[in-house]
Amino acid sequence: MSRNPARQKLAREFGATDILTERGDEATEKVLHMTDGIGVDAALECVGTGQSMATAFRIARVGSIVGAIGAPHDVVVPIETVIFRNIGLRGGVSPVRRYIPELLEDVLEGTIHPGLVFDFTTDLNGITEAYVVMDERRAIKSLVQVGTI
Repeated sequence: MSRNPARQKLAREFGATDILTERGDEATEKVLHMTDGIGVDAALECVGTGQSMATAFRIARVGSIVGAIGAPHDVVVPIETVIFRNIGLRGGVSPVRRYIPELLEDVLEGTIHPGLVFDFTTDLNGITEAYVVMDERRAIKSLVQVGTI
């Protein structure tokens, strides 16, 4: 689900087959229609809003999982839905440092290309702008280069 053309394009590059721009009740109705009223096996909410988390729980089928990545904003977990529809909740703040020893060599050798999400590059002097362009949805992710590469 995205209204951002750059994110939609990236999602397609990663294999997305359906992209919805709807929000709230419209989004829920559309997903339930697409899944014949069953809902999705898993929903992933990535640093979104209370509305996006609520949508994730509404589109999740009975017995599924909602994943929450990053630090959510104004989110209330619908405990009745968790209990009575048996929907699991898993999440974390994306502990990148945990995976550096395992993945760094692959990145440096070119086996893994993490750069697809970076569409704004700056140095240490541009950190404020890096956050602004992400907040204003003019960039997906900012890359801060330190020193020379």
